[in-house]
Amino acid sequence: MAVAAGTGRIGYVLFVGKTLKHWAMSGKASRSPEFAAAQAKRWIDELRPDVVITEKIPEGSRKGERTRQVIAAVARVARNRVLNDIVLPRIRTYKNKYEEAAALAKRFPEIGPWMPKRPPIWESEPRNAVYIDALALALGIIDGSPHQF
Repeated sequence: MAVAAGTGRIGYVLFVGKTLKHWAMSGKASRSPEFAAAQAKRWIDELRPDVVITEKIPEGSRKGERTRQVIAAVARVARNRVLNDIVLPRIRTYKNKYEEAAALAKRFPEIGPWMPKRPPIWESEPRNAVYIDALALALGIIDGSPHQF
């Protein structure tokens, strides 16, 4: 299970082997580290993953402090549940998130309808963009390299 967070949402993708089995997101869980931890516990208890992958956020990242705390809370839950907790940097190999979404939709057609389309410049990033980050993190382990897929 790979978990990613963005402004106003937290989401996961669950793989069994190399097969994408489930994905979901929560807006409420992104409101605080406590909400994120509670949601992560529910997801882990329900889905029973062997591995939880979260993002290692670099110093220069534009992610806000609350998003950083939310991701750290999820990683703590995984460690406390004695799961294999993997923290990976989010490697970006596409020009933008929307090109990456198009590539992911080709590889995983079942999630294609959920992949975000580029919004007009005056609108914020679509909520379901969190799936791109979660999928990229998961593929960093599944494919053995967090690079182009």
